[in-house]
Amino acid sequence: MTAPQGPRGPRRPTPGSRPGSTPRSPQPGGQRRERPAAPQQRGTARPRPESAARRDAPRRDAVRGPGAGPRGQAPAAKRRPPARPQPKRLKLADPRRRLRAVMIALGVVLSVFAARLVQIQLVDSSALAADASTYRYVDVALPATRGSITTSDGVALATTVDAYDITADPTMFTQDALHVPDGPEQAADLLAPILGMPRDKVVAKLRTPKTRGITLAPKQTPQARNQIADLKSALTKKVDTATCRAQKAKAGKPGAPISIDPSCVNPLEGIFSTETTARVYPAGGLAANLVGFVNGEGDGAGGLELQYQKLLAGKDGRRTSAVSGSQPIPTGGGSQTDPVPGTDVRLTINRDIQWAAQQAITDQVAAAGAEKGYVIVQDVKSGQVLAMATSPTFNPNDLNTASPQDLGNTALQDVYEPGSTAKLMTMSAVLDTGTANWDTHVTVPGTLQRGDRVFHDDVDHGTEYLTLAGVLAESSNIGTIEAAGQLAPTQAQANQVLGGYLQKFGIGQPTGLDFPGETRGLLADPKNWQGSQQYTIPFGQGLSVNAMQATSVFSTIANGGVRVAPSLVAGTTGPDGRFVPAAPGAQSRVVKPETAKTLGEMLESVVTDEQGTGNAAQIPGYRVAGKTGTANRVDPKTGKYNGYTASFIGFAPADAPRVTVSCVIQNPVNGHFGGQLCGPVFKQVMEFALKTLQVPPSGSEAPNLPVEWKP
Repeated sequence: MTAPQGPRGPRRPTPGSRPGSTPRSPQPGGQRRERPAAPQQRGTARPRPESAARRDAPRRDAVRGPGAGPRGQAPAAKRRPPARPQPKRLKLADPRRRLRAVMIALGVVLSVFAARLVQIQLVDSSALAADASTYRYVDVALPATRGSITTSDGVALATTVDAYDITADPTMFTQDALHVPDGPEQAADLLAPILGMPRDKVVAKLRTPKTRGITLAPKQTPQARNQIADLKSALTKKVDTATCRAQKAKAGKPGAPISIDPSCVNPLEGIFSTETTARVYPAGGLAANLVGFVNGEGDGAGGLELQYQKLLAGKDGRRTSAVSGSQPIPTGGGSQTDPVPGTDVRLTINRDIQWAAQQAITDQVAAAGAEKGYVIVQDVKSGQVLAMATSPTFNPNDLNTASPQDLGNTALQDVYEPGSTAKLMTMSAVLDTGTANWDTHVTVPGTLQRGDRVFHDDVDHGTEYLTLAGVLAESSNIGTIEAAGQLAPTQAQANQVLGGYLQKFGIGQPTGLDFPGETRGLLADPKNWQGSQQYTIPFGQGLSVNAMQATSVFSTIANGGVRVAPSLVAGTTGPDGRFVPAAPGAQSRVVKPETAKTLGEMLESVVTDEQGTGNAAQIPGYRVAGKTGTANRVDPKTGKYNGYTASFIGFAPADAPRVTVSCVIQNPVNGHFGGQLCGPVFKQVMEFALKTLQVPPSGSEAPNLPVEWKP
């Protein structure tokens, strides 16, 4: 049996087929499926490959059916329809061109990045590091606690306490914010009584436009802050209800009514407090002119607060910490230098004696209708100032009510002509040089012509016959001029001798207190004393002093002729808590001890003798030595004499001196004599001081030196 033959011979099996197997399905591409080939017989020719058969045989796609020709041969009448046209394949773009473009773009971007990295890491590295440190680390000052100023027994006259600045955000009091038109007024009604401020002032501050923060009241006490905080918290709870929240939400919508129920308004929502410190003066105006005050920055601006600013201020610390936004970074690192507290300054001032002096001078200034006055109390042995009081004074806790001219310390800053209290220095020169003694006879005429001027005493009189002690007791200007003229053969030489003693007493020189604004007084060089000046200086006109200088003169005589520089500071207590006493005042001998003793007895006559000018200064049980002063006053506004300066200075007990007290009253209206106005002040203050210091009464009687002699 021969294999079916095609037009060009027998069909060849397709590649990969074997006899008796079913031919593989044609591959995609439009080839038709071939029927299984009949088994080949031995001896038949090897079929050609299908590709060759297809080239040799006509292509047909007929389906065998009845009447079909031999296998694989379609009837002539039925031919296979032509094959469907194949779609055209898309030609892809060249990928190498796209890859090249991407590589170029990446190269440009990386080059920019590389250039920026070079700039950051190399060119701008230092500046950027500094900026990073500036913005990352916050440097905060840690204020040091200011030291206290205390009395001799440790009671604070000035100290620092915790305080709060009460602040507000005015934008939170507008009608849009509170939904009521009178938010500032409601807040002011609550705050004004607590802050002690006028209601209208609070309202004006809360209505400050275009600002997010104002200070309503600085340096308020913790009690005031707590009161406001409690009130604010109570109001917050009251309005934090569902009804109020709904009203506020509705009022905040566009087109909705602005106002809400007044019970849903908390007018203190925009009130805040900031922790700070405040300088307070627990004693109020006591020793205020001495202690001084601080400015708004907390720095000393007057008095001892200014003088010891560096010591009191301490040293501020610093804290540097890393932050993110406004929040600290716990592990961000940083550093801290703790502040060093200020040093406490302990004064020599005795609180009780200071109070007595303040009361006495305040009352007498008011009674005399005077412009001002001052009292100084000094320990004659140590030179320490136990009290320094002035009137009028001020309250350093409320500088807004103080008059600018009252802020200073007139006891040290005023310069005035001392008048007859300066006669003590003239008598010192006369006695110490041996020119005369206390009982030297002095003839005192009713008038005395010297140079181009005729001199008188305060009270007109005829010729008087006085001892040198009497000249001092009756405060005779004429007798003092005559005694001073005997210091040397010529007036010019006498001027030099007297001028030398005045300088040794400290006139025209700093007292050693170094107080801010302290005057050193006025004393011309003796060789320049001309005309009537060389005759007025011996009785206290033509030279000027401050009250401390005048007080120190009497303390020198009370101390046996040794001058001790006055002092106001007893010592300091540093941050370590250790008290360091102040160095004692410098000492210098002015007159011989016997001269000082005689002068003390002469000063007793001023107080004890019936004709003495200081009878009002007598203290029962104590011997008192002192001198009155009544001088023409130079008006600082015009530079001409206008009014009087009344004074009295003395010490007690005269037999064992312990305390010196001086009183000066400027420009009195009701009286003008020193014994009349200052004698009672001296007595009141001295008596109190002696009792406070527990000084025993005198154990002997006053010598009562004769003041007159009979020709």
